Amino acid sequence: MFPSGAASPATNRPNERSDMSMETSGATSRGTVDDPERGPAATQDPSALLSALQMPTEGKVYSLALPRFSGMPLFGSHPPFQVSMYRTPMGLAGDGVEPWGPVNEVNLGYMAEVVSGTSHSGAHVDALAHMTIGPDSHWYGGSSAHEHLGDRGPKIGDGSKLPHFITRGVLLDVAGYRSVEALPAHEPIDVGELKAVAAHQGVELRPGDIVLIRTGYLSQWPDPEALARHKTPGPDISAAHWLLESGVVATGSDTETYEVQPAPDPGEPANPQPVHTLLLIEEGIYLFESIYLEELAADEVYEFLFIALPTKVEGSTGSMLDPVAII
Repeated sequence: MFPSGAASPATNRPNERSDMSMETSGATSRGTVDDPERGPAATQDPSALLSALQMPTEGKVYSLALPRFSGMPLFGSHPPFQVSMYRTPMGLAGDGVEPWGPVNEVNLGYMAEVVSGTSHSGAHVDALAHMTIGPDSHWYGGSSAHEHLGDRGPKIGDGSKLPHFITRGVLLDVAGYRSVEALPAHEPIDVGELKAVAAHQGVELRPGDIVLIRTGYLSQWPDPEALARHKTPGPDISAAHWLLESGVVATGSDTETYEVQPAPDPGEPANPQPVHTLLLIEEGIYLFESIYLEELAADEVYEFLFIALPTKVEGSTGSMLDPVAII
């Protein structure tokens, strides 16, 4: 763990970041205009990055992702994740394919696969174009499906625009605070509880942080029946407002939906995902999902250097990740 008095990797947010107008790029509730394609996380000051890199003192690395596999459990409406072989040594011979020409006296071969599935398979980050709302199906920054979506994906705010994430990470272990292995299914986490967890752990949230919330859901991985008993607990809208007010640039959890489902208060008109709407669509705050937090929690590591480097794929709506926490 790191002392709560460590320097904060805060962000610096100038008033304008593109030649787009404020109306087009989208003014946030903070009164600033962030990069319409990458959000406030992309405006990290160099001094904040250097401050974050100074946090580790032990040299211990925690992987925050579980291995993916064909047929793995996923959010219900996502396409299945599959790995299929495209080339094998026997297949090359059987098809008469000679990648290096006819001279191959050592029987050199190779294997190559096709990986199919959504970028939201396993540990991942949502791109700003992931969620849409309204009659025009718009997303963060004012882009809309009518104007900025093609047959090969969104043209603005897609996965190729995702920034790197190298900053102070904070774990809020709600399951640990409740002394349970995992929260029950559909259990909301409100602002009062998150504040209580932070106080109990002796951590504070600072501008520029990435805050990860543990429900214990992935302690049941990959047992489908056990996972079903603990599915979709998460922060409610009050918790989301507190995270936003604290200046975080991203937040995540160990569940597939981040926020509690179904929403306890969908509002009027009814919105099934008010937290995604507030954070991702309105404010450009990135959401990480299916982040593995069991080892961090077991070691009571609540502050760390967080690093996640998305894969830049044009037209994608997110990126699979193998993020790490370093202490």
